Amino acid sequence: MSWTIDYYSEDVRLEIDALPVGIRASYARLTELLEEFGLELRMPHSRAMGGGLFELRPRGREGIARVFYCTKVGRKIIILHSFIKKTNETPKRELAIARRRQREVCKS
Repeated sequence: MSWTIDYYSEDVRLEIDALPVGIRASYARLTELLEEFGLELRMPHSRAMGGGLFELRPRGREGIARVFYCTKVGRKIIILHSFIKKTNETPKRELAIARRRQREVCKS
């Protein structure tokens, strides 16, 4: 049984649609894997961030992005937030946005 992917909001979907083409293509491949494997998807494609929050790790010629998600009962994945990564460490601000949205929609 496969997983379904939904978005926190239309704005989040539009942010992802606005990613550079190479990163967006990588994101599309990763979401196919995510739909098939769900929480079994691991590095280098996905990483657990703790507390039920996960990140997809798309990359393209233009750089790398991170897309945070969580899961809900019924094999649903909710895409919470995305950003282009410019430093080695995930910025606290970006993580805080994802965790706030996670508290709103997902149970860990």
